Parts: sequence; C-alpha cells; structure tokens
Amino acid sequence: MAGLFGGQRGSDPTDAAQDVMYEAWEATGRSKRIALARKALKVSPLCADAYVLLAEEEAGSVEEVLDYYQKGLIVSAKMNDIDPQAWLADILARIAAHPAHRIDDLLPWNWRSAKLRTQPAAA
Repeated sequence: MAGLFGGQRGSDPTDAAQDVMYEAWEATGRSKRIALARKALKVSPLCADAYVLLAEEEAGSVEEVLDYYQKGLIVSAKMNDIDPQAWLADILARIAAHPAHRIDDLLPWNWRSAKLRTQPAAA
C-alpha cells in the first residue's frame, strides 16, 4: 500500500511508523496486525493509525477503546501543530451545529485554517 503513496518516504520515524501501519492494515491475521501496530508505536509514538488499529482490534473494554482513540486524537492534533485540548474543546463546542457536509473543517489538519477563516482580517 505504501507504493500507492509514492513508495518509501523520508527517514522520519513517523514516516517509518506509518509504513509499518500500511503493512498492518493489509495483514490478514488479527495478532499480526496488533503486533505491527505495537511495532509502529515503538518506531514512533506519534503514529495515530496504530492507536486506531489497537482500539479496533485489541481493546477488551469500552474504556480501553476510548483510551486508544483518545491517544490517537491527541497524537493527530500534535502532528498538526495544534494544542489537543484547544482543538477538542472547540470541536466539541461546535460539532452539534456544524454542517455535516463541512465536517472535514473540524479535522486536525483543516482545523487551523477553518479557525483562521472565522477571524477578522488584520488591519
């Protein structure tokens, strides 16, 4: 799957961890996927996809699922250079009234630009 996105990427640990996750998503066995997700987190604890896979495949309780997803959200915000607490507080306050067709505006990689659009232009 990594080949679909231009093959091997840079030597950054997060890129390497993501490459491990491409392999994990394609693995057929549950235990293999879990082992690869754990390997990705050893390579880089900033691999949000690993937390998602562990939430879906390894968690044994609702609390564990929520913990893994929370870690994934926090890491995703950090990877996009935004304060996780500010982002989560803002989207939770806005999501009920936010148009469904514009939900992408609330994703961490779009949030900053959406937030800036709501600010008045500098004089």
